Amino acid sequence: MSRCTRSLLALTLLVVAVALVTVACGGSGSGAHSLEGTSWRLTGWTLNSLAPDQFTITAAFAAGKISGTSAVNTYGGTYSSGAGGSGGAFSVGQLASTEMAGPEPAMRAERAYITLLQQARSFKVAGDTMTLYDANGNQSLIFARANL
Repeated sequence: MSRCTRSLLALTLLVVAVALVTVACGGSGSGAHSLEGTSWRLTGWTLNSLAPDQFTITAAFAAGKISGTSAVNTYGGTYSSGAGGSGGAFSVGQLASTEMAGPEPAMRAERAYITLLQQARSFKVAGDTMTLYDANGNQSLIFARANL
């Protein structure tokens, strides 16, 4: 079994285990996070050298977990968000990812996305747009609502 296949299998098992623990403990996840049950596709960011629409970069929120595609690989981990329906505090925990290689521009986009995601400290949802902000209140990642 390749390293990539093992990593993907481990990530899948981790997500399933957390979902089972959440249900077993009586929590459905709904209401716990204002982003719960939403899915997004990256449409803008603070980088000028790479256009995010050239890559598939997504984020889905369910059961206290964030997961998605980060240009080349899939990723997942925990997140927390403020209780406000339209915005508030935001952070991600440690993220796990598959380890496939891809074209250099996509790999650069992936590294940049994960870095900006880990630096995000707040968010705001306005209509079908979610914006993540860094610790200084600067926009860093802009998403459009998606059906993933």
